Amino acid sequence: MAKHAPYARIAITLPPEDLDAADRLASQWDRSRSWIIAEAVRRMVAAEPSTPELHEQRPQQSSLGVSRLLQLRRDLALTPEQRVLLAEETLGNVPSATEAPLGSRFFDHYDDFLDWKRYRTRTP
Repeated sequence: MAKHAPYARIAITLPPEDLDAADRLASQWDRSRSWIIAEAVRRMVAAEPSTPELHEQRPQQSSLGVSRLLQLRRDLALTPEQRVLLAEETLGNVPSATEAPLGSRFFDHYDDFLDWKRYRTRTP
């Protein structure tokens, strides 16, 4: 006879709607409420939770940080139209070159940046 892994008894507090959902699933799947909740945890772990509070990024997974990955996921969930509107909103929040504090550099065009960089790297 195979030995089962030891179980730990815990007490949890759930909102009534979550408890009702767990009970409905338990009834539909002919499983215990505990099995349903444990399965939810197993699925979350398998899906690699995307919130930093639940998941520390392992360096071998990506060279991007957790916050950048989260932002990419949020952006990809948007429609193209929503992305354009957010980009326009962001552009409206970026100060122009005339509004930049002394010592800061902003460029209206990428070519302006390249010209500035060429000028700056010239040897006297």
